[in-house]
Amino acid sequence: MTSEQLCLPVQRPRTAGEPGTLSAARGAALYIGALLGPGLLLLPGLAAAEAGPASIIAWLGLLGLSALFAVVFAALGRAYPLAGGAPGYTAAGLGGRAGTVAGTCFLAGVVCGAPLVCLIGATYVTDLTGGGSAVRCAIAAGLLLTILALASGGMRATTAAQLVLVSLLTLVIVVAIAGTAPAARAANWSPFAPRGWLSVGRAASTLMFSFVGWEAVAPLTGRFRDPARQLPRVIGAALAVTTIVYLGLAIVTIAVLGKAAATDVPLAALLTSAAGAAGRPIAVVVAVVLTLGATNAYLSGAVTMARARAQCRPGAGGGALARQRSGHRFLAVVALAGVALLGLYGARLVTTAELVGLPTALFLIVYLGCTLAAARTLRGAVRACAAIAFAAVLVLLAFCGWALAAAAVVALAASMRRWAPSLSYRCRMCVRTMFTDT
Repeated sequence: MTSEQLCLPVQRPRTAGEPGTLSAARGAALYIGALLGPGLLLLPGLAAAEAGPASIIAWLGLLGLSALFAVVFAALGRAYPLAGGAPGYTAAGLGGRAGTVAGTCFLAGVVCGAPLVCLIGATYVTDLTGGGSAVRCAIAAGLLLTILALASGGMRATTAAQLVLVSLLTLVIVVAIAGTAPAARAANWSPFAPRGWLSVGRAASTLMFSFVGWEAVAPLTGRFRDPARQLPRVIGAALAVTTIVYLGLAIVTIAVLGKAAATDVPLAALLTSAAGAAGRPIAVVVAVVLTLGATNAYLSGAVTMARARAQCRPGAGGGALARQRSGHRFLAVVALAGVALLGLYGARLVTTAELVGLPTALFLIVYLGCTLAAARTLRGAVRACAAIAFAAVLVLLAFCGWALAAAAVVALAASMRRWAPSLSYRCRMCVRTMFTDT
């Protein structure tokens, strides 16, 4: 779970003549920050394990799909500037019940994703220090408890802190790519598809965890000085940077590591090749810092959303104490999910790839609702982009296996909530900021 999933502030409409507050450069930085995250520490290795060198096709396909998402969510942001994110967009096009499903799946994705991100950080630690799955789970639990304590105390990541984290990850990946490129070997690309062509679809469904984020930044459109002129430049810059980072990392993971690319710590292996003995300690520091910072930001936004959704229930009070309790209940659910998921992993009943599958399927359901809503409510070329993206999401869901069944149960349970049809405009504005300065 990448900071995949950052939430942005609901913006009030600007009055005539009122200048925007967001420059194209800063907007591009925030878009990039929403897309890059700790998932890149793990997913290149998982994709290589599932499809071998053919996983590069999955990367290329998802980069194309990411471009479609960028167009669709930018248009949704302009069409519904006060909707506040994916639940609001879905509700605007498909009704309140569908919006509730999207919001519930988003929160469930956070609940399942937070322990996974902590496990990624812990895996890098044990790669350096040694220790089996039990030690790895204990470290992951410690990281998760630290993050929950920070979130419970109201500590939030500022815009500057988030951008520093993203810059750190980007810098380390660039160093890994540049430092290992001379060690690339053509022989590592053969056999190209050792597990068959269907494995490309499985790799794509896994990699999708690193490609969500466009829905979270769409509400920024109301903050640009000149959205019609700035947005194409901002989206183009974000696509260019993410394409270079993703594709460069995917290529060197395969070309340099070869069969050894099927590892849970691909970045550590690349940094070791680039920087020698110092590579693994650097990878550990980066992994832990990103785990703490990105997951804290992730949970902060989800807590805000949970509090807002709680107020939409019939008879819900609007007091500060009630909102605080709803946030604490959400964090308690994250803690319980962490115990369950880490326990299953420690008992070797599930693998890391299977843990990635569940939040991925949940976020894909969110994207399914948003793209279908866009195909119904938007017009012109954007509508065609939404229809193509909707079809692509359906294909990816087909490769999610058991995780799709679990996500479908969550969606069905959300749709049966008695208060779902009365989802109000206020509730559709509940995806809030992790980027707000404190």
